[in-house]
Amino acid sequence: MAALIRAAADPAYPAEISLVISNRAAAGLELARAAGVATAVIERWGAERTAHEAEIDAVLERHEIELVCLAGYLRVLTPYLVERWRGRMLNIHPSLLPAFPGLETHAQALAAGVRLHGCTVHLVSERLDDGPILVQAAVPVLPGDSAESLAARVLVQEHRIYPLGLAMLAGATARHAEGDSALLNPLPGFAAGP
Repeated sequence: MAALIRAAADPAYPAEISLVISNRAAAGLELARAAGVATAVIERWGAERTAHEAEIDAVLERHEIELVCLAGYLRVLTPYLVERWRGRMLNIHPSLLPAFPGLETHAQALAAGVRLHGCTVHLVSERLDDGPILVQAAVPVLPGDSAESLAARVLVQEHRIYPLGLAMLAGATARHAEGDSALLNPLPGFAAGP
């Protein structure tokens, strides 16, 4: 969230971060408010997942949100919300999907003995950590890596590629609205780089 807010502070960035929703009071809400971004807390309702997601959807609509970026939302969405936001909801996942969906991805990568690990920005689908991939970044798995040291290097890349993935989708959405048939072309100035 912080990386997206920082990226959107650039007037050339093709998206505005206009709302942050959380299921509980969190430090990220204070950061968002300090940046002038509206916030909302919608507490989880136990087994009433569809009702919870209907409330999220209503708040998104009330704020006229066009794209949704998930960050740290550790709950599988129901088909209701996925369908309502199909093609307009992004997620960041700490692995090179389709490898290592779910939790504990860094430990999974180490246990599998892979030489590369990383992160993925993708559109959300009904399946866990699935959907069209927009951008990925890889980091080497180093001798002696722990799940924590690997996670720290992957997090640096997550902060780089999530703003890129959002810029790609926001730019594609804007071009599509204007009648351009090009999809997901990287925008000048927002290419992944060192």
